[in-house]
Amino acid sequence: MEIHYAGVRSPVQEQRARWERKRACTARELLATERRYQEQLGLVATYFLGILKAKGTLRPPERQALFGSWELIYGASQELLPYLEGGCWGQGLEGFCRHLELYNQFAANSERSQTTLQEQLKKNKGFRRFVRLQESRPEFGGLQLQDLLPLPLQRLQQYENLVVALAENTGPNSPDHQQLTRAARLISETAQRVHTIGQKQKNDQHLRRVQALLSGRQAKGLTSGRWFLRQGWLLVVPPHGEPRPRMFFLFTDVLLMAKPRPPLHLLQSGTFACKALYPMAQCQLSRVFGHSGGPCGGLLSLSFPHEKLLLMSTDQEELSCWYHSLTWAISSQKN
Repeated sequence: MEIHYAGVRSPVQEQRARWERKRACTARELLATERRYQEQLGLVATYFLGILKAKGTLRPPERQALFGSWELIYGASQELLPYLEGGCWGQGLEGFCRHLELYNQFAANSERSQTTLQEQLKKNKGFRRFVRLQESRPEFGGLQLQDLLPLPLQRLQQYENLVVALAENTGPNSPDHQQLTRAARLISETAQRVHTIGQKQKNDQHLRRVQALLSGRQAKGLTSGRWFLRQGWLLVVPPHGEPRPRMFFLFTDVLLMAKPRPPLHLLQSGTFACKALYPMAQCQLSRVFGHSGGPCGGLLSLSFPHEKLLLMSTDQEELSCWYHSLTWAISSQKN
């Protein structure tokens, strides 16, 4: 039988006390950051959205493209904050989860938002003057509108970290344990969806950039539907003769080899002509030399059913990056 002396806590009591301290610390941080978040949302809603509506500097379609669901997200924060201030964490966050779809919508619109901002700053003199005037307000502390627009997506990541920590440090007998656990799960799922949206947007940007670098009839649609991994110069080592520099573009399913167009080409200078596409599903990869990490670079062997490529780099670190990327692409095609 365990004996407890006066003033001495048992291990279970010590653990509960640690949980309670962590919970209280996390709750304070969630409340303080929510107040600041709401303040920043309100500044943008008041000094940008509200005045733009009143002045008509931007037409409604451009305004919607620029700010997306900002006002609704601001409203969700205004609804949540009183619950946090009253210590009703579970109830408040459970209600907040009904608005999580706004963050999915905001993420899906984020690329369009940045594009709209840059376009309007470039061609709309009145809007450009208005933005500079508002950004100079002391309330914004030197932040520009382009710095403020990603704020909801940054806050979603904070929500995930803080709410998960709050749920993990809330005992199962606490009245809001189930509410917090459910809120943590829903917020984490939303954060993962938003991350996936962001990854797809970045990939689409890479694909458009690579497609613009490729010229000629063979290049049309080469990047469509693919996932970009890396690009760079490598030396192709032929059976006879000197190594030839070629630009390589690696996607999850293919390796594209391209040759630079002549610099004096009238229409296509600065672009690349596609010379070959190599399927990663049929590739066997090995290092010929370059395992030691020395300064002399290395050589990679890529074997395909009807061709073998020897690729060389004088940069050992660059070659290692290519080796790991190629390995990942090959394994992704076998899963």
